[in-house]
Amino acid sequence: MKTLLTLGAAALCVSFLPTSYTSEAGSHALNEPVAVRHCQVPCGIYGDKMRIDMLMEDCATIEKAMTTLQTMDGEESPSKNQMVRWVMTKEQHAQNIQDTVASYWLAQRIKEAKMAGGREKYIGQLVSMHEITKAAMKCKQTTDKTHVENLRKTALAFSATYFKPEDLKHIDSHHGENHK
Repeated sequence: MKTLLTLGAAALCVSFLPTSYTSEAGSHALNEPVAVRHCQVPCGIYGDKMRIDMLMEDCATIEKAMTTLQTMDGEESPSKNQMVRWVMTKEQHAQNIQDTVASYWLAQRIKEAKMAGGREKYIGQLVSMHEITKAAMKCKQTTDKTHVENLRKTALAFSATYFKPEDLKHIDSHHGENHK
């Protein structure tokens, strides 16, 4: 079993070495090119539009939790158990957004384009993702629904810089101004 684990670890390390790797003696340690890896999972499994749909669903859940918590706060003797459950739900969905931004959008999808204006677009998308992350953090801290609205608006603004016009039609039809 130890031999299998050692071989597996060695194969994993070798697969991430660049093709120009040389040993201390100067000879090439690898004779074959190594595939360039840019995603944590194979491409084509996840859909970008679906990630926006999921973000918006998380926003709707956060907003419902905030509304429920505000209502319960006005009750004479609210169920503390139910309040805790709604707070935990709000926290979980805000964390989902933060995790998706970090592990999907920032780690895999947002890339600097080499064409004219590519750097500005890239920086704008990074700023959008940072704003989404901050708004999700604010949703954890309060029951102020303006943070949820900021999340939605920033996600739609990001979408306008990321998606093709035909994809934007889908997003706008499901999440535009009239579909909260």
